[in-house]
Amino acid sequence: MSQRNALRALFMMVCAALIGVIVAACGSSSSLSAGQQQIRHVFVITLENENYATTFGANTKAPYLSQTLASQGAMVQQYYGTGHVSLDNYISMLSGQAPTPETDNDCITFQDYKLTGVTSDGQAIGSGCVYPASIKTLPDQLKAAGYTWKGYEGDMGNDPTREAATCGHPALNTTDLTQSAEAPSAAVPLGDQYATRHNPFMYFHSIIDSADCGQNVVNLNKLTTDLQAVSTTANFNLITPNLCDDGHDAPCVNGQPGGLTSANTFLQKWVPIITASPAFKQDGLLIINFDESSYATVTQTSTSEDLTFTGATCCSQQPGPNLAAFPQTSSLSYKGLTINLTKQSYGGDQTGAVMISKFIKPGTVSTVQYNHYSMLKSIEDIFQVGHLGYAGQAGLVGFGNDIFTNL
Repeated sequence: MSQRNALRALFMMVCAALIGVIVAACGSSSSLSAGQQQIRHVFVITLENENYATTFGANTKAPYLSQTLASQGAMVQQYYGTGHVSLDNYISMLSGQAPTPETDNDCITFQDYKLTGVTSDGQAIGSGCVYPASIKTLPDQLKAAGYTWKGYEGDMGNDPTREAATCGHPALNTTDLTQSAEAPSAAVPLGDQYATRHNPFMYFHSIIDSADCGQNVVNLNKLTTDLQAVSTTANFNLITPNLCDDGHDAPCVNGQPGGLTSANTFLQKWVPIITASPAFKQDGLLIINFDESSYATVTQTSTSEDLTFTGATCCSQQPGPNLAAFPQTSSLSYKGLTINLTKQSYGGDQTGAVMISKFIKPGTVSTVQYNHYSMLKSIEDIFQVGHLGYAGQAGLVGFGNDIFTNL
């Protein structure tokens, strides 16, 4: 063989090898997507206000989450919230919408959204809290595709003078009385630690104006019964503990410790119930995340607290069309204190997350960066329903084979 022919043969072999690699890579991506679509029941438990180092560090107060559950599935180290303080994160998980000044500060008044336009990438332009019916959510997508959804809310309806036991929210354009927890009393023996701002379903007219809301957004005590059979378990389930069980308050008005200690206890009760259910065993995915990280620094006096949030982002997150430039400072009243919030940037900082499924090998560790928009994108991909808002952002990565290690 001449030298020229030998070089040509070598070149063809290299090309063939490269084509094989490319085809294999494409096939692996296609296989991964098809594999994720074996999942037909998604459960999300969202906890509150802890940074990654505190939750998953050596001195954690949540060993069941950080050690036991992480060892059963995937420890997703680089998971980020999308904002501070709470509500903006829940809304981004359900709709891909970035904050307004009001949702960015928990909507003390449960006010209607004043919509003035929509950006080319699906972001509502305007101010307020409760989005018009034209702004769609994951539940809207799922229903249109023939799938079911449900929200389970800790303590919702315990005090019927504040909120109903199903689809519980304040009257439009009134003060949200669920901003603080209600201690047990003769009138309300269990107390009421439900928080509307941790229940994102309530911020969309497409949901609260529908009969689906009363049927699908219910008290957490309904979950055990619904899990008894695959046929009664929704395809998508968002589980919101009360203000003590989610770790938000510490101590709690009912005398429990709160913080990560109470969140850990909540998970010890509910995770085994979920993972033992027929639907989870058949094709389930459990995601345990936090809405946002905790504050970076705090300065406290007898009448005020100054909290500063770093606001770090990942995943090329954008602030959206409605927020002013950062840093920003705002004030609110909580439990008799004036709380001054300073946000250095618009992100929610690193929280970490844990995911469990038969499609995830125990002991998996992911170092890929994800946020709440990534989670929404991933759930939408599982059910093949398209992408809402910033879940459709160019280049955003959904959960991949770094997490789904057993497909």
